[in-house]
Amino acid sequence: MSEGAAPAKSSHGQQLTRQQKAAAVIVSLGTEKASQLYQYMDPEDVEQITLEVARLGYLDSGTTEDVLNEYYQMCLTNKAVTEGGLEYARAVLEKAYGPQAADNLLEKVTKSLKNREFSFLNKADEKSLYAALQYERPQTIALVLSYVDPEKSAAVIEELDPQYQMKVVENIANMESASPAAVKIIEAEMEKKFTNLMATNNVKVGGVDYVAKIMNNLDRSSEKSIFDRLSEHNGQLVEEIRKRMFVFEDIITMDDRSVQRFIRDCDPRDVVLALKGSNSEVASKIFSNMSTRMAQSIRDDLEITTNVRIRDVEEAQQRIVGIIRGLEERNELIIIKGGKDDIIA
Repeated sequence: MSEGAAPAKSSHGQQLTRQQKAAAVIVSLGTEKASQLYQYMDPEDVEQITLEVARLGYLDSGTTEDVLNEYYQMCLTNKAVTEGGLEYARAVLEKAYGPQAADNLLEKVTKSLKNREFSFLNKADEKSLYAALQYERPQTIALVLSYVDPEKSAAVIEELDPQYQMKVVENIANMESASPAAVKIIEAEMEKKFTNLMATNNVKVGGVDYVAKIMNNLDRSSEKSIFDRLSEHNGQLVEEIRKRMFVFEDIITMDDRSVQRFIRDCDPRDVVLALKGSNSEVASKIFSNMSTRMAQSIRDDLEITTNVRIRDVEEAQQRIVGIIRGLEERNELIIIKGGKDDIIA
């Protein structure tokens, strides 16, 4: 069950979190049916919903009706997706609610399907996950890791043989969706090692963005080894992954000396343009690592620089990111990453 969901306001004005909505459904079912439903839920979810039920207090009839209507729509959507696939579900929902509502319902259900069907993978520690996957095919490892958080995926990939690392990363990057047939094959192969794995329909998994998150959590030697091997036959993919690995906003994670180092190589005009589209944290980080004179000059230029195109801002930020990457490759600065990149002052 998702935590920390933002409160959603019903048409009758009361704001309810997803947990509170679940509690409202449980209350509306009555004790007998609610107890039957509890039998199919994880103990953690039962505990959380029970706590929400105890806290729920008074709900007006209009809000309760809104919640039950939303629950009914989700049930219908879930049934259509699991029995007929996404395209069948879309056709049914568009006829019933229109294209926009259908898209919203499908987005909610596909996310919940992915989270529910493969949530057990995130409960496994890295060692047991690696032990279960180490002798599987790269395609199998890639699919399974696409349902695991990036930190755990990185830990598993670090333990694989270098040749396997490259193949697994490439498979994840090229993966867009998992068909029911493919997932069923994985289920059969992993049945003895994992439990509670159930069939799912096409859900977006993997992709270049996901690989970038994994690479950001690898130690430097593993990252370099994977990129070196991958670039031999797929240089374009390597470039796409690198573009997504470090973004301008990540400057706030850098140490002061590294920030000072890359600023020396930046065109002041690029700094001005880049800061026009940055948040206050990034701006503060950059200004605090400039000389007083340079900081004042940049601030003056920011005040007189108006009507800037977003494209120009993004290109300036990308040029600065390119400078940072180049300096890191020459070991002239440090980008803090996950994995084994501990820093000794």
